[in-house]
Amino acid sequence: MLKTANCGQLRKEHAGQEVTLAGWVHRRRDHGGLIFFDLRDRSGLVQVVFSADISQEAHRLAASVRSEYVVQVRGRVSVRPEGLVNPNLATGEIEVEGNELVVLNPARTTPFPINEDVEVGDTLRLKYRYLDLRRPRMQRNLILRHRVTTFIRNYLDRHGFIDIETPILLKSTPEGARDFVVPSRLQPGKFYALPQSPQQMKQLLMVAGFERYFQIARCFRDEDLRADRQPEFTQLDLEMSFVDAEDVRALIEGLMIGLFEAVSDKQIQQKPFPVFTYAEAMERFGSDKPDLRFGMELIDVTDIVADSGFGVFSSTVAEGGKVKALCVPGCANYSRKQLDELTAEAREQGARGLVWMKVEEDGLRSPVAKYLSEEELRALRERCAANNGDLLLLVADRPMVVAETLGHLRVLLGHRLGLASGDVLACAWVIDFPLLEWNEEEGRWQAMHHPFT
Repeated sequence: MLKTANCGQLRKEHAGQEVTLAGWVHRRRDHGGLIFFDLRDRSGLVQVVFSADISQEAHRLAASVRSEYVVQVRGRVSVRPEGLVNPNLATGEIEVEGNELVVLNPARTTPFPINEDVEVGDTLRLKYRYLDLRRPRMQRNLILRHRVTTFIRNYLDRHGFIDIETPILLKSTPEGARDFVVPSRLQPGKFYALPQSPQQMKQLLMVAGFERYFQIARCFRDEDLRADRQPEFTQLDLEMSFVDAEDVRALIEGLMIGLFEAVSDKQIQQKPFPVFTYAEAMERFGSDKPDLRFGMELIDVTDIVADSGFGVFSSTVAEGGKVKALCVPGCANYSRKQLDELTAEAREQGARGLVWMKVEEDGLRSPVAKYLSEEELRALRERCAANNGDLLLLVADRPMVVAETLGHLRVLLGHRLGLASGDVLACAWVIDFPLLEWNEEEGRWQAMHHPFT
């Protein structure tokens, strides 16, 4: 046999066993009398040591081996000496004492490191995709994807779903993007369209009485590349009959919780997931997909400044607008340059400007403070529960502009200040979306989301 064990699965309990390994040389270190390999296969790494005292032939050959050689090693598993254990390696308590080495395939120097997690340009990665896929990060990603799809299939199977493959060659029908088309050999001048989603097929399956269907579906959309858009992608597609919104949320929430717990070490912040209406999410967080890993909610101060001497506030309120604030902890030391950058961010979101107030021991310091009464300043500080050293950011405008602007600044500053833990998953349901929204630029109503979603 070319292989009797996997590199990454050897442990202390295997000490004394004779094993045959095969894989790629991840790293090689020559210490003269001893030559060390980190041998890699899909399961992970294990250290192999070659000593001239054990096998002069294997030691001589090991001296000629370089990174990415494909080799076969025979040897005995031994416990590493005390003090030489590698806690960063799953196999760090043991090593394999090699007594036989076979070079299955030599390798030339690779165009980028396989054993280092370095940034490599996309063009070079795609040119040498087979090498790119050897990198541990890429292998972890694909193995994780396998675990995710396996969990999804098993979960949905337990809940009565049937995995059905729908056709790839279809008739073109209007959807959200352009179709990829494939010419028909048998009917010249006619074309098939590749599916943008299995939408029509799954509806036919419901009409046919299958009731619960799913597939891990390949979809194709001929649209410009963006960070979250590419020509072909995979989606979990499912459909159910005889259910309501509560049934759908219960199924998907169970799937998400089970999936996260099965494949991730991240902590789920709240179970069951909180439910917000669209109006509540926009009111409190300025977003229909709020980051709940930190607080810093939007605070409505319209009533406090409605009759203030600051014309921007009072005129906005008189015209039906709102004034809201964001209390940013510990940022009263922001420089004028930093505050100008935040103002520019606000304007990019459509706001006319941004008012800032620094919370100090003797009150609020701001260029607009002189236009507000002591009572209004005190009420602002109390409403925002602001402490010394905090920074208040206020926007006065149409309600949607205020929400979206402060929502953007909330996420920007929350992440900049490290308030959003990368070890936490904070999921939520946002319901009761409006069907239509007014487009100011085009002067017409438009669908807020695709009608199917």
